[in-house]
Amino acid sequence: MNSVLESPAIEFSSIQNKSVFASFNGGNVSSDAGLLLVKEAEKNIGVIKALASCIEDKRDQRYVEHSYHTILTQRVFQACAGYEDANDCDSLRTDPILKLCTDHLPESNSPLASQPTMTRFENTPSRSELYKIAYTMVDLFQQSYDEEPSCIVIDFDDTENIVHGHQQLALFNGYANEYCFMPLHIYEGLSGKHICTLLKSGKRLSGAGTLAIFKRLITHLRKRWANTKIVFRGDSHFASPEIMQWIDGQKHLFFVTGLASNSVLQKQAEMTVQSAQKLYAERKEKVILFHSISYQAGTWHKAQRVIVKVEISPEHEDPNVRFIVSNALKAKASLLYSQVYCARGNAELYIKDHKTYLKSDRTSCHRFAANQFRVFLHSAAYVLIHYLQHTVLRTTEFERATMQSIQLKLFKIGARVRELHTRITIELPSACPVQKIYRIAYRELQLLRC
Repeated sequence: MNSVLESPAIEFSSIQNKSVFASFNGGNVSSDAGLLLVKEAEKNIGVIKALASCIEDKRDQRYVEHSYHTILTQRVFQACAGYEDANDCDSLRTDPILKLCTDHLPESNSPLASQPTMTRFENTPSRSELYKIAYTMVDLFQQSYDEEPSCIVIDFDDTENIVHGHQQLALFNGYANEYCFMPLHIYEGLSGKHICTLLKSGKRLSGAGTLAIFKRLITHLRKRWANTKIVFRGDSHFASPEIMQWIDGQKHLFFVTGLASNSVLQKQAEMTVQSAQKLYAERKEKVILFHSISYQAGTWHKAQRVIVKVEISPEHEDPNVRFIVSNALKAKASLLYSQVYCARGNAELYIKDHKTYLKSDRTSCHRFAANQFRVFLHSAAYVLIHYLQHTVLRTTEFERATMQSIQLKLFKIGARVRELHTRITIELPSACPVQKIYRIAYRELQLLRC
């Protein structure tokens, strides 16, 4: 504290003949006062509490200063504010808002966990505890619904997670041209709700590997949702014969995936291409045609419905031919492609929030299990911010914003925190541009808890 008080001043350019000095001697001030809203959200949904219950504390409690629940809360809230990893703990362990978020008094209580403590914690969970956390994330997803939904869409997508060092199971990926992991992101496609994110080696999953994960997920979901119609959606990589065959044998289960082109498919699409070319020659404006065909690859257990999309426009006069495959036989081809399959692109936005803005790609631990736990911590941050955005901020400018915008505009608010004898006061800036939205969010959170 003395080193902070003795911090030398910085002299800026003078204004109207008056000197301008700045120093880091402002006292108990935080730049993340918006995290108090996240604390209220956690009270409503309990994602951190649920994850903490999955980890057994085997430490000698006589020497324990920070509980696992407190450490987990500190780490997840740091991720919510955009702080990357455990290295930020040293500079943030005395932050008054972060201490309040962990139910610590801003001045009276000791500082929060340091970087070494946090690093040891990240290496604590066993493999069985990580499995338990994965299933807990799925349980939290189901609990976010008041009743069994009539239909959900499960989006599978993976993304490269570039590594630097010698992390376990990091492999060279030719497509990314880097050593990386390939975490599998799973979201509910209609709402953007997070289901689970599983860290995988740098090699893309095989069809059998994808099916193993998908079967476990569906089996777990069916324990509560026996009648929900579930649509599996993914790009052409997920159009595997194993997935198709298993889904065909299940009740209320469908798949809609991209399908890579080949000479057989191109030949079957010729009539549709010719029709599109004829219409374009007549109209000289953009033409899009859809057509359903029956197709069976050599590895497939039966013929499947394949939808052909042909698009010709003044910008691209060469026919653009695309294919998707689905077992939804009654759906209209154009709707199945345009409204169901194309909406898969939203998953890339969810991954961007998770990976880029919440920094879930900071998997710099050596042990693979520790890196998987890190991904779960950032997933918890995603769940909290998504809840805020789509439950209490749904009528505000942040309803369709990125999580980065929420971090920068709603969480990054400066505040002076004072701990008095009988109360704690948090003084927010009078000129805060989002104070009206802040009040609305707080009021909504209180109503939802009633």
